[in-house]
Amino acid sequence: MADRVSASIIIGGAITAAVYADFSAIIADEGLSIEWDGAPFEPHDREEGEPLRLCAHEVAWGRFEQLEAFCVERRLPFARWSDAYPGQWDPERVVFTGDGEPQSYGASNDDDVRIGRNTAEALGSYEAIIANFDAADFAVPPLIVNG
Repeated sequence: MADRVSASIIIGGAITAAVYADFSAIIADEGLSIEWDGAPFEPHDREEGEPLRLCAHEVAWGRFEQLEAFCVERRLPFARWSDAYPGQWDPERVVFTGDGEPQSYGASNDDDVRIGRNTAEALGSYEAIIANFDAADFAVPPLIVNG
């Protein structure tokens, strides 16, 4: 049985209406909502001009595996936060800018990015530490559905 925690994700980028239909089905399969303890996501829940914000409690391993893979494959930027599972993992933020691979950052239970001494020493300079925080604070663009 999977360890489960609360998690949220913000998704942006541009997709076609046909791809949005597949995207919406994946969101429904993941059991996500646009608000904590809210009704299941419906395709019309998307707010034009804004990124899509989704959340759920009891998320296996704190990851939306199918949805995140879909986003990476289609190069849709996202930022995901997941809560800690005591004794197993700490809270984290994962950022995918639409290029490369998703990057993981340590976070608090309130989704504030945190680094420890080892990370600070590995980054090596104040400028590198600030760049790390800037990368973690990636502003997800609006989700645009064409057609």
